[in-house]
Formats: sequence, structure tokens, C-alpha cells
Amino acid sequence: MAERTIIHTADAPEPIGPYSQAVRSGKELFCSGQIAIDPATGNVIEGDVAAQTTQVLKNLRAVLKAAGYDINEVVKTTVFLVDMNDFAAVNAEYAKMFDTSKPARSTVAVSGLPRGVRVEIDAVARKSKPGF
Repeated sequence: MAERTIIHTADAPEPIGPYSQAVRSGKELFCSGQIAIDPATGNVIEGDVAAQTTQVLKNLRAVLKAAGYDINEVVKTTVFLVDMNDFAAVNAEYAKMFDTSKPARSTVAVSGLPRGVRVEIDAVARKSKPGF
């Protein structure tokens, strides 16, 4: 059985429920969904869905970094949107982060997200280097 390691960083928002920012199991890292919370203030950022997506991706990158992973090691994401009309704006910001390494992805419309945000993204990353 693979060892389980809980990942936590002050560079991403504190979880708003009984869960971890991420869990590493073997070579895989399972990142909880990130929303547009500024980790310095604990508040949802001001701005449209593009600004929220940028903050979500910053938070996700911080969790990956804390676990010793790189954005290019993300193999799967799930994007949750409260309005599918935001799809193009979210894609534009998402493409900036995943410009060379495009993970598999699902996008799901939901009736609501925590703290009234418009987008949430979770991720799975995998190390390919031997001996990790």
C-alpha cells in the first residue's frame, strides 16, 4: 500500500471544510478543488470569472509546488462552473497555465459553489521520475 502524505501550504487558501489541500499517494497527487480565495486575506477576490480563474490556478500551482510537483505533471483536471456561458473566459485563462502540457479535463455545470464563486478546479498530478 502506498504511503499517504497530507500536503498543506500557507500559499494557498486554508480548506473551508474537513479536507486537505492535497494528498500524495505514491507518485500521484490529488489536489482538492481550489476556488478564488486570496490566501493572504481568506476572502474571495473581486472580479469577473476570468479573474477568479486566474486566482484558482495560482492557488492550484501553490499546492502543486508545496508537494514538489510542477504544472506539467498534471494529468487530469475537473472544472466546475456555475454558468456554462463562462466556458470561453475560463478556457482563455486556463490555456495560459496549461500552454504546453494539456491534461485531460472534464467541465461540469453545477448549481452553486462555495462562497458564491463562479469556478472551481481540482487536479491530479503524477510524477514520472523513478524513485519519487
